[in-house]
Amino acid sequence: MTQASASPFKQPKAVWAVAFACVVSFMGIGLVDPILNSLKGDLGASDSQTTMLFTSYLVVTAVAMLITGWVSSRIGAKNTLIVGLVLIVVFAAAAGASGSIGEIIGFRAGWGVGNALFIATSLAVIVGAASGGFEGAIVLYETALGVGIATGPLIGGLLGEVSWRGPFFGVSVLMLIALVATVVLVEPMPKPPEKQSVLEPLKALRHRTLATTSVVGLLYNWGFFTILAVSPFLIEFKPIPMGGVFFGWGILVALFAVFGAPWMKARIGTGRALYVALGGMVVVSLVIGIWAETKIAVIIAVVASGIFVGLNNTLVTSAVMSIAPVPRPTASATYGFVRFIGGGLAPFAATKIAEQFTDSSHPAPADYRLPFIIGAVAVLLGGLLLTTLRKDLDAADAESSQQVSTERRDAEDAAREFPAVEEEAILAESAYHEDRVIAAEHDGHR
Repeated sequence: MTQASASPFKQPKAVWAVAFACVVSFMGIGLVDPILNSLKGDLGASDSQTTMLFTSYLVVTAVAMLITGWVSSRIGAKNTLIVGLVLIVVFAAAAGASGSIGEIIGFRAGWGVGNALFIATSLAVIVGAASGGFEGAIVLYETALGVGIATGPLIGGLLGEVSWRGPFFGVSVLMLIALVATVVLVEPMPKPPEKQSVLEPLKALRHRTLATTSVVGLLYNWGFFTILAVSPFLIEFKPIPMGGVFFGWGILVALFAVFGAPWMKARIGTGRALYVALGGMVVVSLVIGIWAETKIAVIIAVVASGIFVGLNNTLVTSAVMSIAPVPRPTASATYGFVRFIGGGLAPFAATKIAEQFTDSSHPAPADYRLPFIIGAVAVLLGGLLLTTLRKDLDAADAESSQQVSTERRDAEDAAREFPAVEEEAILAESAYHEDRVIAAEHDGHR
């Protein structure tokens, strides 16, 4: 058996340690959804205070994306992983031990710094330490991403049924195990030859294509995180059934990110696939906004949104990486910074708008019609903005389909460097398979 065909699941212990930490890290996205209503009741928090758990986490993650390359190029990938894991362990435990919503918000911000440092370097560490070739490492990372996104809400619901503190302590314990394994098993990686500047990601925004696709990501994330953070207030389930709803959502996110997006891109191109995905997000946001008082409609729309979230996460990243005129690690940091700003501000803005426009003659769910409609408009604007890049995207797709394609080489190089956004793994494997298909077609014509 050749290296390239070796099983992706026959890996050194060091790789499994980082992969396990990846699963727990990706859980953090939907972990708090099932306990939002419990936090409101037990701590006497308003909706806007509760959604600050997302805002503090994501906005700080966005800012931290600017320094991940600076940090990792000076202390190395392993030490960056360790610092990130330590911060997650400490701040997750502190959040669980908190006595007020304000304390949890602050500790979630510290958690966001740790998560940014960890995510930005974990892909490079797995690729560098894995056996079975590059493709096997990418498959393993994708598996960790999918399992984490899908199981985060479920674990949050199960632990949240005992206490709202459960999910925070659970993450802390699991990450502590991953931290010990990383310290013991992962070998140091060489530092990059050049140290990165903190300002490089910001300077990259001078380029039209990167700035435009990053803003598309921001507008899409505005709609996405409005659904993720605010819909629990409309559904009003207890933690376990709420976890079940978002488990279904997470399954669809993982499946359509890993399989659906590359399939659509290969058949209709990045631009057209993005129009479909963004259009779907507009529709589900409008459904929730118009039928906010109909719980079953909200639940169906939330679960279905996982399809379009999965597609968009990968396709927008694909657009950024394919047309950005800067090194991919810089593009990753720039895109991560801009998109997480939108994702972080949306939940807090949505609940503040709902509180400002409360109509006492309607039940509480009706208050959230306007924020979801605003979310739909934001995604629609993202789609319209994308039309200005149609020629750039078509040109990038044409280049990647040429017989001698550089896309796989570029994807492999990017996955070995840092910082990186998590969808880089999906793009890398997609490019790998596209290259093999192109080579097979070429051989068939000879």
